[in-house]
Formats: sequence, structure tokens, C-alpha cells
Amino acid sequence: MGKENPAAEKASNLLRSRLCDPNFVVKHLSDSPDSNYSKLKFLVSSSVTEACNNSILLLGPRGSGKIAVLELILTDLLLEYPDTISVIKLNGLLHSDDCCAFKEIARQLCMEHQLLFSKMASFDDNSQFMIEMLRECGLAHKTIIFVLDEFDLFAQGKQRLLYSLLDAMQSVTSQAVVIGVSCRLDADQLLEKRVRSRFSHRKLLFLPPSKEDMQRLLEHILSLPVDSSLPHAYAVEFNKKIKNILADGRFKEIVNTLVNLDSTVNHLLRFLFLAVSYMDLESGFLSFENFKTALSNSHRQPKLECIKDCSILELYILVCLKRLEVKEQNSYNFNSVMKEYKSIHDSFQTSDYYSRNVCLRAFEHLLQRELICFTDNRGYSQSVEFRPVKLLISSIELHQGLKSYCSCPVILLKLVER
Repeated sequence: MGKENPAAEKASNLLRSRLCDPNFVVKHLSDSPDSNYSKLKFLVSSSVTEACNNSILLLGPRGSGKIAVLELILTDLLLEYPDTISVIKLNGLLHSDDCCAFKEIARQLCMEHQLLFSKMASFDDNSQFMIEMLRECGLAHKTIIFVLDEFDLFAQGKQRLLYSLLDAMQSVTSQAVVIGVSCRLDADQLLEKRVRSRFSHRKLLFLPPSKEDMQRLLEHILSLPVDSSLPHAYAVEFNKKIKNILADGRFKEIVNTLVNLDSTVNHLLRFLFLAVSYMDLESGFLSFENFKTALSNSHRQPKLECIKDCSILELYILVCLKRLEVKEQNSYNFNSVMKEYKSIHDSFQTSDYYSRNVCLRAFEHLLQRELICFTDNRGYSQSVEFRPVKLLISSIELHQGLKSYCSCPVILLKLVER
């Protein structure tokens, strides 16, 4: 075993610490005045300084950085206005029940203002306490920021929490900001009319980064600082190799594949963490192979694993089903598959030809593995042979599965590639 490079170990730790720090990524994406960070910070800080009430929704897919941006803004504001901000955090997965939500708000308000919290307080007591605290904080020029994660779950049921909060904010004496966070883009449409009329209808949409932003982000994360404790020559050489990898067409294909699977920043960071973990500490540099290995291991492909465990006959049936799809047959069943299977045998004189009963058992085995399924659940009285089925794997997955299959007949690969 080769000797490890101490500079490489230090570089690997630095890169991994960056990838585990959401602030490092968010700050880079928040440089622009048009970024969601700038817009949200301006809205919340103006609500604090101008003593006005506001409500806003942060919408976007999971892993797009909504909470990371919000946490960074709240940290900045708490440092900037330490005595004029209180933050109350609720999560729809834990507090979607109105009684539970009001109790949690009362608990956090009591903890924030060093008051005695009563576990025995009723729903009405906690609701009234929240309204009175909003009034008292407003008179003291203190803003309460309510963060409602999984906002769409609060919009279920009678929505008493949302109504009480937004209704209390209509008063000139209260001073609060309600920030809802949801992965549902139609979250505001779930609100009742009485709640919607009190909501300010501000929304920020968190989209996956563009290709240009992705390229800049990759370089920002993976480049080493040349003026740090790392050897200068090593850092310069490392950065040069990273630029060469990022400019490589093969690497761009890997990024495109990654983005097609999941285009969120979170997914990209997990992929990069894997690549850095595979870095050769002896040479001390990241290579294209590290990223290639990380891509193959960053997501499980259960369908491909199932194909690897299939018999040769089952592979023939899958190829027959794919050919029927290509021929645009609207509906097909086991009998249709057998006709296609016979036509392949007659055309190419293959040695892999089995009896109908054996084929039926292989067909049922594919149903159990969920590589194929019945198109509807209404044909319980029908025999398996006559019930219409559909294929549950794509052409790409089938092709990859056949290529990785050790003893796959060449004819099957040719049939799929046609």
C-alpha cells in the first residue's frame, strides 16, 4: 500500500467540510441582487425595521435550498437585530394538528421570553396567549417570525392556526412575519377563502440552478484556496486538474445524467461528497474515474439489479414486450408475447426456445419481480395468459441491464439496439 500524501488528506477534509456546510453553497448562489436570498432578506428585514406585518411562501422541490437560504437569513438577522427578533419554528409533520401547534407556539414563546409554560393550558388559552404576545411584542417593537415548514400540511382541516395567525396580523399593534415552506407549488390554492384573503400572496420559487450556475458552483466547491496552509504548488496543480475535468465532455455527460435524475443542489452535493471520498490520497488529485464511480453509486437501480437475476428466458420475454411497445401495440398479453417470441425464433433460429408452460412460469416470475404488471385490476377472474400487461422498465434500463448481464445472448442486444 502506497504512502498517503498529508496535503491530500487535508484537501479531502476541506472539500468534505465544504460539502457538509450549506452556508458555503448558499452564499455563492446568493451573490446576485435578484437571488431568492436577497429578495427574502430584504422583505424580512424591511418588516423588522418598518414595523409591518408580512407573509410569504417559499416554494420548490425538496433539496432546492429553501430551508438553507432561510436559515442563513435568520442567522444574519439575529446578529443584526439581536433584541428585536423572535423566531418560532413549526413543522407540518409534527404540528399540523391545531391544538398541538398552538401548544408548541406557546412553549417556544415562553422559552424565548423566560415565562412559565403550562402543559395543562387549553387550546383557547394557548390561542389567546399567542394573540396577546403578538400585541405585547408589537408594542415593544419586537418582530415574531413564524416559520411553517411543510406548509401544505397546515392547510388541511379547519386551518384555525393559519386563520388565527393571519387574522391577528391585521391589527396595527402586532408585528409578525409568517414564512411558509412547501414543496407543493399550489400550496396557496389549498387555503380557505377566509385565510387566503388575509394572506399577502407573496411567493418565492426555488428552481434548480442553470447549467452556467452549476458549472460555477462545481468550480467554487472543488477548487482549493491557493493562499491557505496547503502547499501553494499542490493547490495550483489540483485546481488545474479540476478545470480540465470540468471542461471534459465526458464529465459534462455525467453532470447531465445526474441532473436528469435529480436537478436539486442537495443531490449534486451528495454526488460530489461521494466523488471526494473516492479520491486517491496517494496521488492527491481527483480524477474523472472518481466522478464516474460516484455516479454509479449515488443512486440505486433496483430494476437493473432485478434484470441481473433474471434467467435467459425471462430476458427474451422482456425484449419481446419492448418490441411490442415499439410496434405501438395498444394492448398485449402473454399470448401476444408468445407470438413475438416465436417470430424471433423463426427469424434467427435461436437455440433458446422453450415450451409454453415454461414460458408461462417465467412470465409469472417477472410479474412477481414487478418488472411487468397488469394494466388494470379488473380481470381477477381471467387467466394470467389473457390479462393485458405493461412493461415497468424503460428502453435505457433494459439496454443497460442486458449489457451488464454476463451471459446475455448477442441477439437480444441486437434486437434492443434496433
